[in-house]
Amino acid sequence: MNRFEPNLRIPGPTGLPPSIRAAGARQMINHRGPEFAAMLERVMTRMKPYFGTTSDVAILSCAGTGGLEAALVNVLSPGDRVLGVSMGAFGDRFAKIASTYGANVTKLAVEWGEAADPAAVRAALAEEPAPGYRAVLLTHNETSTGVMNPIPVLAAAIRDAAPDTLILVDSVSGLGAVPFEMDGWGIDVVVTGSQKAWMSAPGLAMVATSERAWAAMETATMPRFYLDLRAHRDAQAKGQTPWTPALAVVYQVDEGLELMELETAAGIFARHEACAAAARAGLKALGFELLADPRFASRTVTAAKVPEGLDWKAFNGSLKARGLVLAGGQGKLTGLIFRVGHLGSVTLGEILDAIGVLEEASIEHGRPVEAGAAVAAAQRAALEAIGALAPVEA
Repeated sequence: MNRFEPNLRIPGPTGLPPSIRAAGARQMINHRGPEFAAMLERVMTRMKPYFGTTSDVAILSCAGTGGLEAALVNVLSPGDRVLGVSMGAFGDRFAKIASTYGANVTKLAVEWGEAADPAAVRAALAEEPAPGYRAVLLTHNETSTGVMNPIPVLAAAIRDAAPDTLILVDSVSGLGAVPFEMDGWGIDVVVTGSQKAWMSAPGLAMVATSERAWAAMETATMPRFYLDLRAHRDAQAKGQTPWTPALAVVYQVDEGLELMELETAAGIFARHEACAAAARAGLKALGFELLADPRFASRTVTAAKVPEGLDWKAFNGSLKARGLVLAGGQGKLTGLIFRVGHLGSVTLGEILDAIGVLEEASIEHGRPVEAGAAVAAAQRAALEAIGALAPVEA
């Protein structure tokens, strides 16, 4: 950890590598010229494999929430029946956006800390009278709880129960850090954001859509102008965006994808697995109870419960004084949990540093902690995760 900078361990925006920071400081160019067209094509081409799609990826100048709004307004009409599967604050937000635009939303609420049950989703779809739900909203990675939904299994259940229903996925904090197969899993719209696994500043949302979703846009009647994906498709055919892009962030995403190509997707996924394993093991060794069902623990953020009797405000102050910045709880978990982000350019060293600081602060606040044990546990877990992912020689 650089002693002159905090160890920023929130689930986004993530810390930026030096070359990406430098990229964002570049001089502006003509966003209607050939240099930008080449960069836009480069970004889309390199990003498609992380979506797991052959479809074009729209680059919108907005936050991830704007991407979610675009996903909804482009394929739905007011009054459409929508099933919002929510397991946390961001699942609630996805459903709220749909309701705001006039969709008739039924929310399938999942206990915070748990993943969605494919059988429950299938049952909810079966209970809806004809013509059924127009769309199902899923959260891939719920940063408010540290849970990662089993999207391929959920999508298969939806396709089996309601073949014509659109599947819209919020993968703002998942895509780019873990494998995703949009085409293979039958997903219709997927959204991500620049400030997460893409190692860039906030300001861009990236949206991919299936052929079925493009067809739905022709009959959808929710209002849209700035977020009209058809305008982005038409502009991208000319190497442009329909509106002035957040150019400095596009520079950063372009550089980030260069770094990701050098590391390879397999290397990126393995690094996130190792960092997640280290975070979970280190926190448990410090006596913190993890919130997420371990079968569905996120590989990009870990949520831990604030123990009874621990003054979180004072404890967090001790962490910040040592240069460690964590995220608190959201919604109904405010004050009850804290969250450790491990996505983007995160290194195992940064996670071990974070566990070491948590250990120091725990000892300072009188918690029963054995010095050095948590960092050792984190190291062991990371090595085990790396070993489990390594190919076995014949």
